[in-house]
Amino acid sequence: MGAPIERLCEEKGLKMTGQRRIIARVLAESDDHPNVDQVFSRASEVDPRISLATVYRTVRLFEESGIVTRRDFGDGKARYEESSDDHHDHLIDVESGEVFCFHDAAMEKLREKLAKSLGYELVDHRLELYARPLKTKK
Repeated sequence: MGAPIERLCEEKGLKMTGQRRIIARVLAESDDHPNVDQVFSRASEVDPRISLATVYRTVRLFEESGIVTRRDFGDGKARYEESSDDHHDHLIDVESGEVFCFHDAAMEKLREKLAKSLGYELVDHRLELYARPLKTKK
């Protein structure tokens, strides 16, 4: 049936027009966390008739339906990724803007331990690390 985003849209009863399918595929095939302008640029390569307004509306619909997740990495532009039950955190390169996804079991345990030591049960969290590449000595 196509990309996982397309399947989720259909499962949630969303009408899938040709342009929505293209936008869904662009999001599903993205290994970065594209902003709407990037989604528009990629979708326009497939169908030049797609408007920026259509991309904005579609991405917002996907977000409201829980199909994609909006992220803000401090660059002033919302970025999007497929919603997933698989938890991961992000490291953001402040020089290039590149976003890396990672999962660290030790860090997960540390968060649980910290919450418990303060008398809490951790129910959710988000971790974003902002970093710059290490400078190598010459």
